[in-house]
Amino acid sequence: MKSLLGGKGAGLAEMTRIGLPVPPGITITTETCKEFYRQGEKFPAGLEDEIRQGMRDLEQAMQKTFGDDKDPLLVSVRSGAPISMPGMMDTILNLGLTDTSVAGLAAKTGNERFAWDCYRRFIQMFGDVAMKVPGEKFEHAMEELKREKNARLDTDLDAAALQELVRRFKAIYREAVGEDFPQDPYAQLFAAVRAVFASWNNDRAKVYRRVNKIPDDLGTAVNIQTMVFGNMGNTSGTGVAFTRNPATGEKVLYGEYLVNAQGEDVVAGIRTPQPITNLKNDMPGVYEQFKQVAELLENHYRDVQDIEFTIQEGKLYILQTRSGKRTAAAAVKIAVDMVSEGRITKEEAILRVDPAQLVQLMHRRIDPNAKVEVVAEGLPASPGAATGKVVFSADEAEKRGNEGEAVILVRTETTPDDIHGIIPARGVLTSRGGMTSHAAVVARGMGKPAVCGCEAIKIDPLAEVFRVNGREVKKNDVITIDGATGQVILGAAPLIEPELSGDFETILKWADEIRTLGVRANADYPRDAVQARRFGAEGIGLCRTEHMFMEVDRLPIVQQMILAESREEREEALAKLLPIQQSDFYGILKAMEGLPVTIRLLDPPLHEFLPKEEELLVDVTRLEVTGENPKLLAEKKELLRQVRAMKEFNPMLGHRGCRLGITWPEVYEMQAQAIFNAVSQLVREGVKVLPEVMIPLVGMPKELEMLREMVVRVAEETKARDGVEFEYKVGTMIELPRACLVADKIAEHAEFFSFGTNDLTQTTFGFSRDDAEGKFLPQYIDKKILPENPFAVLDQEGLGQLIALGVQKGRSVNPELKVGICGEHGGEPSSIDFCHRTGFNYVSCSPFRVPIARLAAARAELVNKKK
Repeated sequence: MKSLLGGKGAGLAEMTRIGLPVPPGITITTETCKEFYRQGEKFPAGLEDEIRQGMRDLEQAMQKTFGDDKDPLLVSVRSGAPISMPGMMDTILNLGLTDTSVAGLAAKTGNERFAWDCYRRFIQMFGDVAMKVPGEKFEHAMEELKREKNARLDTDLDAAALQELVRRFKAIYREAVGEDFPQDPYAQLFAAVRAVFASWNNDRAKVYRRVNKIPDDLGTAVNIQTMVFGNMGNTSGTGVAFTRNPATGEKVLYGEYLVNAQGEDVVAGIRTPQPITNLKNDMPGVYEQFKQVAELLENHYRDVQDIEFTIQEGKLYILQTRSGKRTAAAAVKIAVDMVSEGRITKEEAILRVDPAQLVQLMHRRIDPNAKVEVVAEGLPASPGAATGKVVFSADEAEKRGNEGEAVILVRTETTPDDIHGIIPARGVLTSRGGMTSHAAVVARGMGKPAVCGCEAIKIDPLAEVFRVNGREVKKNDVITIDGATGQVILGAAPLIEPELSGDFETILKWADEIRTLGVRANADYPRDAVQARRFGAEGIGLCRTEHMFMEVDRLPIVQQMILAESREEREEALAKLLPIQQSDFYGILKAMEGLPVTIRLLDPPLHEFLPKEEELLVDVTRLEVTGENPKLLAEKKELLRQVRAMKEFNPMLGHRGCRLGITWPEVYEMQAQAIFNAVSQLVREGVKVLPEVMIPLVGMPKELEMLREMVVRVAEETKARDGVEFEYKVGTMIELPRACLVADKIAEHAEFFSFGTNDLTQTTFGFSRDDAEGKFLPQYIDKKILPENPFAVLDQEGLGQLIALGVQKGRSVNPELKVGICGEHGGEPSSIDFCHRTGFNYVSCSPFRVPIARLAAARAELVNKKK
């Protein structure tokens, strides 16, 4: 019932049902939240009465009265979305305290310090969350009082000091809000519920949902739960623990706790907590009970649990359980281990690992043989290594990171409001907070390296510097952090690429047994082909020959070919290119021995290979003014004339792709000859090769018919000349809407279709990718005109219809037509699911995304079989 009760509410209900020590409470459903927004952020009629009835039930269960002067019932008010959004929405603790009931709480518990500590916490949280009083005003007042009292920690302040702090907090509240702190507990409660509903749409929650692709219309539940207190002295405490290590997947209890504290202290990273194993010394009986509860919950949910708990005077209470967020490495290990433990099946294991998360396993790490200068060590909060320039504000990290600069965000501790800076940063370093602090949880979820609780570094955010062991590290200095060891290193440490091994290989092997969709790689050089094969690619789905033309030693010959003024001149240049291309194709085909290799003939507009008109104009002007080299001036002027003569208003829709092959057939003929010369050479060497020649940008069947005839002629002539036999295919890249609409006619001349979804997206939307992504697409996504960047995630609603039509029409003529995708969408999990449902034979993606595609293809098989 997560969609109705939220994840937290469903967990509390289920734990209560199985008999765990859960403080009683009530849940206001997500439907109420949706109604709250439908009515213009107002409570639905009757809600206040229902809350009052629920509180009466709680009073009966606890034998206490809400707002009572002598023994008050206090509650927490917490959010609980259907999909976990840790730290993104708001919580208020100790609600129900007033100037009179605080004295009753002190008398009832015999602990005056505890009562005033609860009251000062409540005023701060209520002020911050419900009334938008800036939290730093309360923090400054606390720090000022600690200085006055010579107190190092909050826990060093006695009851009298806390009473004075409450007085100062109430003055801050009055000044900011314009009225006294409310003394009616129901006024407090309704304001808190309203604030939690409102927090569904706070900025950080919206950013988190966008990044994690969580729908905006789910709403949050609100949980009103009887308070239990971890701040009642040294036999009390609070903590967060995972049933297995969320960073590595190791089967050990993993987490942290604080003695004499409340839950927000751990999660917010205000104090650096103790590892959970120390609890066995502080409270051995509680530790044993907690271990049993953790085991029971993991068995019950058959997954790793993230558990929040409070100990009140030696008694354990469980406040929340949910499936634990984990790194990709941990997800893989846990899934494989749980199969071997007999808890889940291989199919369930595959569904437990998010393919998008596997990008983390492709992260680099520090070369273990490198000499590095380690200046500090913190907690290894999220694995992977990152190098970047130090920045001290989330705003600056956002700006510079989004501009492509490598930055490391350094903060005393992060808060949910920093999420916009964490997203584009390469990594996060904090001086406070533990392995379950906000920075750690968010970084792990995003697969970013994080080092937390690095207390050796002293951060001065105003001076934009941190100091460690007599060293000063300023803004823009380069550091490297290692989230696997917790090390902070001065300068840029050498990083090495990851490798697939162990559990990762096991889960991919299971995925390969299940999936029906093939996975190939896009590779332009032999080295890429070798890497792709190592990652499990079953062939090359796209080899872009123009990338070979861009090499420095070849570019002058390519320019000579383009600028030739007669066919003879052009063929002279092509004759020089032929052996170079042949060598390229030989290397790639050999690396992929026994597997298909799709080679796309020259596709881009020719201006990409020529000098830029603006640069030539500058050179000509300079030479004219100085008069220093008349011969060079004449050459530059002639080149400028030719470049201007070839200029197109919209080159991406101009003289490129198969249009080039039609008007300059000698170019495609040279490429076909180079391919089949390489094939012939490899066949004679005993190497099995499966070349597939792809004609780009076909929109009219006649284009493919003419160019196919040329390719077939060159292949057959090569066979006859060398006395060899080989198989080959000729097909086309479908990247124009017209090609989808006349796919049946195009299929008469093709043995395969490969959908080039980068250009197909451009031509369907009428977007120029470079301009759209840099100018208006981000706003379209922010304003929900588009749900995703269509160049990153396939537009199934619009583009998907064209693709499905192309596949259906193509196969209506040629049932054996092989269909693939080679745009960037070939490595994106939801797009892979679409390809599976649409009957594709394979997807093709960059070598480093091949493991992701293998897993995503297996999940598509399982999920769609279930449907």
